Amino acid sequence: MLRFFRKYHKWFSLFATFFILFFAVSGIVLNHRELLSGMDVTRNLLPPAYRYNNWNLAAVKGSVKAGGDSILVFGNIGVWLTDTTFKRFQDLNTGFPKGIDNRKINSLSWSPVSGLYAGTLFGLYHFHKGAWVKADLPVDKPRVVKVLREGDSLLVMTRSNLFLATAASGYRKFSEVNVPEGEDSDGKVGLFKTLWVIHSGEIYGFAGMVIVDCVGIIFIILCITGLIYFLVPYRLKTLENEFRRSKLKRFNRSSLKWHNVIGSWVIAILLLNTATGMFLRPPLLIPIASKRVTKLKYTELDNPNPWFDRFRDLLYDKELKRFLIATSEGVYYSDDNFKSELKFFPVQPPVSVMGINVFQKTGPGHYLVGSFSGIFEWEPETGHTLDCITRTDYVDTGQSGPPFGNVTVAGFIRCNDTTGILFDYAHGAFALEGKNPLPPVPLTIVAASPISLWNTSLEIHTGRIFEPILGPFYILVVPLVGLATLFTLISGFFSWWLGKRRKPGK
Repeated sequence: MLRFFRKYHKWFSLFATFFILFFAVSGIVLNHRELLSGMDVTRNLLPPAYRYNNWNLAAVKGSVKAGGDSILVFGNIGVWLTDTTFKRFQDLNTGFPKGIDNRKINSLSWSPVSGLYAGTLFGLYHFHKGAWVKADLPVDKPRVVKVLREGDSLLVMTRSNLFLATAASGYRKFSEVNVPEGEDSDGKVGLFKTLWVIHSGEIYGFAGMVIVDCVGIIFIILCITGLIYFLVPYRLKTLENEFRRSKLKRFNRSSLKWHNVIGSWVIAILLLNTATGMFLRPPLLIPIASKRVTKLKYTELDNPNPWFDRFRDLLYDKELKRFLIATSEGVYYSDDNFKSELKFFPVQPPVSVMGINVFQKTGPGHYLVGSFSGIFEWEPETGHTLDCITRTDYVDTGQSGPPFGNVTVAGFIRCNDTTGILFDYAHGAFALEGKNPLPPVPLTIVAASPISLWNTSLEIHTGRIFEPILGPFYILVVPLVGLATLFTLISGFFSWWLGKRRKPGK
């Protein structure tokens, strides 16, 4: 049995080491997005699929009319001013901190009264005297998902809270709106979310993230010391100097000792981190995507806010006097300005587990809903849902499907009454109806829009970086490497434990 574990530990680890190193380093980066937000990577260093072509890669999420024929387009490229011809683009990103991550815009709002506001990954910004100025929101993590002007009020939604400012305060002082829980509230949380925060360490806040950073460092140490133990015997065969041979042998024994000691002491947390990571990507993600579990006590998930990290978008239907709130678990509504519990629409449009990207009103009681599962015209009162691509009615089968549809919708803009432009994440812009008026992405925008170090790390950590090589089979990288890593950890532990038991006096 000892020989079996040693033999296969050696060969499985050789296969997994390259990937583990990449996953460990990228995972550490992913845990510190704001800290590293100023660091970018030129897209020319990455495969062609990571270069802007036809407004792909979520370059544009939406647009806002800003008076006359002026149009503001926004998304991963920041904010750019253009007109109805889309022939000229003016950079409107002055004032945002350095780094493309700091000007990824989730939402934009403009009116002659309140002015121009942008919701970003790291807060709310107001455009003042030609530059963006950060507004003060009373929350620790102001990841803004929506900025909505309604009447004389400015509503700002983060992933967990809703804030309100009025004209009386000059739209400068924000107070929190108490959003009641949903009528279907069960006090539970999604299994996907639970595994996510365990894997990242966020389950115990910053302290937990530091622990997971240490796990990443331990994986790196184990890989390096394992490679040393594998390569040294080959070097010893060619090394004739006896002193150097003896020194190299001592170094190898010391390296192996630390490899065994560190690996055996933290084996449980290494296994947990590996297993949870495997379920955060398809295909293992699919069976858990809709599952809900009890909140883990005394953790980040055990939050009194029923909407903690659940808000994704906000709409107001003036004719129906109704607020609609898109969450990570469906769309809710309030007909009484949040005075009573939110109601859940019985019929929901399909939305990818990756989240909603388009949420627009097309008429009273009619909405456009887009995500990586496609784009749909939704009429919740009747339950009618129309697939905008195939022009066929959507029928909910009740079964969980893949997290990505044939069209991965990242954004949508309406150029005029007859032309709507859809932005597919991989393939870019195309017209749902009419002719696409957008030109190729201007070189000025390409030059000003690198990819962030964080997003580069995300592509590595999720295995998507291998898609240009493996095609659709890249989706198997995470589960296969995860299985190889689990076997490597288990076989390594038993190689050490069985070997230790065989020693005299042990």
